Amino acid sequence: MDGKKCSVWMFLPLVFTLFTSAGLWIVYFIAVEDDKIFPLNSAERKPGVKHAPYISIAGAEPPASCVFSQVVNMAAFLALVVAVLRFIQLKPKVLNPWLNISGLVALCLASFGMTLLGNFQLTNDEEIHNVGTSLTFGFGTLTCWIQAALTLKVNIKNEGRKVGIPRVILSASITLCVVLYFILMAQGIHMYAARVQWGLVMCFLSYFGTFAVEFRHYRYEIVCSEYQENFLSFSESLSEASEYQTDQV
Repeated sequence: MDGKKCSVWMFLPLVFTLFTSAGLWIVYFIAVEDDKIFPLNSAERKPGVKHAPYISIAGAEPPASCVFSQVVNMAAFLALVVAVLRFIQLKPKVLNPWLNISGLVALCLASFGMTLLGNFQLTNDEEIHNVGTSLTFGFGTLTCWIQAALTLKVNIKNEGRKVGIPRVILSASITLCVVLYFILMAQGIHMYAARVQWGLVMCFLSYFGTFAVEFRHYRYEIVCSEYQENFLSFSESLSEASEYQTDQV
């Protein structure tokens, strides 16, 4: 990778992945230190005041809940930004826009779900929290499959297979984790379900980090101009966007 040809926008998905991962693990260690949850490496769950180390339970009570809300809200915002930039990046390259639009809508709904589960802790409003969890995991998984398909179809810089195959593998892993998570939850095997949940979230975050590969080819600028009748519309500006050119929004 030639650093001279890389856009600074490649760091956005990397920052999202690294800081969100670090923030969630900080929440976990705070909860473990306060004896709210069992460590993930516990041999078995014993009766008592502690709970299985689900992410939502780790971030259910202060001070961990304060960090949890902040981390999830920032993650939701960054995910929304990534969704819009990815949509703009692919818009001039796809002939049938429905798949690209579906990817944008799915990731926006997943981001909204993240705000729900981050701001309505499990112990405060379980119903809304569970709705947020379903939106995040459900539409997040759908987003991964859509973006994997778009990656292979668009094939930016002939890197479609190099990036697409890992995304397909991650999408399959995420889907497997989601199914396994709900099966274990239904059977009451909470320690293993919690471990699967952490693996699921880390797979999601790793997936977002892969967008750095394509973002390194693009730059985005916000252009503010006095209104003129002959000024290009938003959609016309996006349709003229191309690699190593300014995307005008």
